[in-house]
Amino acid sequence: MKNVRRKIGKYEVGRTIGEGTFAKVKFAKNTETGESVAIKVMAKRTILKHKMVEQIKREISIMKIVRHPNIVRLHEVLASQSKIYIILEFVMGGELYDKIVQLGKVSENESRRYFQQLIDAVAHCHRKGVYHRDLKPENLLLDDYGILKVSDFGLSALTKKGVGLLHTTCGTPNYVAPEVLSNLGYDGAAADVWSCGVILYVLMAGYLPFQEADLPMLYKRISAAEFVCPFWFSTGAKTLIHKILDPNPKTRIKIEEIRKDPWFRRYYDPVNPREDEEVNLDDVQAVFNDIEDHFVVERSESTEGGPLIMNAFEMITLSQGLNLSPLFDRHQDFVKRQTRFVSRKPARVIISSIEVAAESMGLKIRSRNYKMRLEGVSASKVGQLAVVLEVYEVAPSLFMVDVRKAAGDTLDYHMFYKNLTAKVENIIWKPSEIIPNSSLLRNFTL
Repeated sequence: MKNVRRKIGKYEVGRTIGEGTFAKVKFAKNTETGESVAIKVMAKRTILKHKMVEQIKREISIMKIVRHPNIVRLHEVLASQSKIYIILEFVMGGELYDKIVQLGKVSENESRRYFQQLIDAVAHCHRKGVYHRDLKPENLLLDDYGILKVSDFGLSALTKKGVGLLHTTCGTPNYVAPEVLSNLGYDGAAADVWSCGVILYVLMAGYLPFQEADLPMLYKRISAAEFVCPFWFSTGAKTLIHKILDPNPKTRIKIEEIRKDPWFRRYYDPVNPREDEEVNLDDVQAVFNDIEDHFVVERSESTEGGPLIMNAFEMITLSQGLNLSPLFDRHQDFVKRQTRFVSRKPARVIISSIEVAAESMGLKIRSRNYKMRLEGVSASKVGQLAVVLEVYEVAPSLFMVDVRKAAGDTLDYHMFYKNLTAKVENIIWKPSEIIPNSSLLRNFTL
């Protein structure tokens, strides 16, 4: 079996940190600067097959245009003869969604701080003629200093001055503005403001203002703006949220008015982006138009052995800061889409044990080397659940099994993970059984 570590140009590529229908996101390190980056990898064949060339070009161009401290930065775009690589800022702190689930709800002062950063980022986008159209906590990342970063511009629109209403119905139902659902056209700025209001409500309440089991009832509630603020919201917060969640886009509060609001302005320290940076889109055109002439060398560095070895640098960046407990703490990590456990069993035993467990759960298994994809109908019987597992060697005779959702509902994924770990409990290493009474147990408890 071969242990393969790839290089794409000057980037050494490590583990997969995200996976979707059309792309994978890999952790990587710039070998010249030592900087951590995230690389979004897309197959050219897939882009062409699904007629996504213009959409991907637009997403890349928009991310180059909207450079701001509260927006995930796009460093560069590269291509090989078969793939396109979008090199992005690596944001270490995870999604805002995860923080809300972990805490239940976020304090008013902290919610206001995140909301201020969100409004600053969205205002900057609007000044550049960009409307995000899919703002939600899952698309808001936090760096290791707690700074908010807007990500995922895949559904965004880039308009020219004087262009009227947008007409594409898109976004996530619970966060979408009522006028977007009307199919009569909508103002992108007003629609983004509505989504920001829903995010502020979710931060402070810990639940959605509009939530129904079926879409027609949900849309009815959104269109009528039927929601109630919890008793713990301050008067200032309630007043602002009601002005934002106004179902009439013409009377809905605008961003410049939000920034003047007394509740919003408390502790407000606006960040001014550098406006002197030149934005050049030539490399975007080159990647799509002249790919045969503009490509990076993709190399694989292979060694004989078992699973991919995870080095200390990757382990630290996988954890939050220098506290390694999130690497091995299943309970702390349970709210996330990416979960992991540790085993001292041989890698082959780990793989075969997972295969047996997956078969007993009625899942379809595809396995290659020390990576496995499991597929099945979700527990809620709606859509497919797909999970990717990968085994890493983190120390001699110590392996980490990285588990992540590739498709399906997040709650279904967590039910799957709980079931899986119960079935393979015999291979999961519990340090307390090996080194009792150690102070290290606080960081390595499973």
